[in-house]
Amino acid sequence: MTNRVIQWIDDRFPLTTFIRNEFSAYPTPRNLSYWWNFGFLAGFLLVLQIISGIFLAMHYKADVTMAFDSVQHIMREVRYGWLIRYLHSTGASAFFTVIFIHMARTLYYGSYRAPRELVWWIGQVILLLMMVAAFTGYLLPWGQMSYWGAQVITNLFRATPFFGDQVVVWLRGDYTVGDATLTRFFALHYLFPFLIVGVVLLHLSALHYVKSSNPSGINLGDRNNIPFHPYFTVKDLFGLGVFSLIFCYFVFFQPTLFIEEANNIPANPLQTPEHIVPEWYFLPFYAILRAIPETFGGVVAMTLSIVIYAALPYLDRSNIPGGSRYRPIFRLFFYVFAIDIFVLGYVGARAPTSEIVILGRIATAVYFGVFLVLPWVAKIEERWLVRRGLPAEVIAMMNTSPFPVRIRPDD
Repeated sequence: MTNRVIQWIDDRFPLTTFIRNEFSAYPTPRNLSYWWNFGFLAGFLLVLQIISGIFLAMHYKADVTMAFDSVQHIMREVRYGWLIRYLHSTGASAFFTVIFIHMARTLYYGSYRAPRELVWWIGQVILLLMMVAAFTGYLLPWGQMSYWGAQVITNLFRATPFFGDQVVVWLRGDYTVGDATLTRFFALHYLFPFLIVGVVLLHLSALHYVKSSNPSGINLGDRNNIPFHPYFTVKDLFGLGVFSLIFCYFVFFQPTLFIEEANNIPANPLQTPEHIVPEWYFLPFYAILRAIPETFGGVVAMTLSIVIYAALPYLDRSNIPGGSRYRPIFRLFFYVFAIDIFVLGYVGARAPTSEIVILGRIATAVYFGVFLVLPWVAKIEERWLVRRGLPAEVIAMMNTSPFPVRIRPDD
């Protein structure tokens, strides 16, 4: 019976061919490490967020007089409501953690370079959609930090030239953060995960067309590839098991670690919290915003700190394949950049004292400086490494790169 159903579908849609080509026989470099697991984990968390979000939406009331109480109702009176809520809130932090590690792996191994620029750019769109979904969802509990965080962030759009006030009113649906704001944020928060699913499918389609990058940066040919199933499905499932142990620890033993204490207090427009901070995954960008003394300049710098990643395929014009294996200078800059992001996160979480402001400005300069010096780093590194001697297959790939330099093995 099952075979007849599958055959009936195959006569009308190439189901088994699609599964075989995209999920089973898909050629994959045999030397992919566990760092490549994080794309699968991100997909798993996206599904978890959508499912838990649908169940939460069944009991949530998008009304300023009932929103906070409806969250308490979910926690206390809905059967396993506390579990669904903690899966969703902890899942948001886990989602960003996995995505940031996935991006760090892409940067370290140079997987954003040709011919994978489009895969990288679609990934940046996914990140922006995630940020919008997270920002709109942050208001929904209608706690103190949710309310004042939305008040501060939406107020930043007043820096928009000529139409700043109109943009803020359009975002809020009113002149202040209130019932209209909560309603439209709830609608957007429910919509954006499904938009993310669509963009993720584009991301996977583009990836499967150009194939996964090799950690060595060298295309070893089809004879060195292996089928995705069962070799990497087992690897992904093992990674999912390890991740689930860590994730479940936070859900069951530290569920409020990523929830601000002020959010356990109903929103009060007449009482400002002592220190307003966004969620931890926004802290580096928030630090860059505060590093610029003028509001418009801060908003521009914060926006640029996110969209500048799209320019990486053209800022990094190195002919040396791979991201770091044959590029020690690039590897050093990667570590400096990673440390700098942690410093910016620390700065964003602290009150803006004079010492913190100075540290934030230095970290912001380092953040943008790494991007600006990449073209020079690539050229200096190229000459230095060629003189030291590179493997013949690396030189061959350098001669066929988007920016060839025509090097002979005996140069």
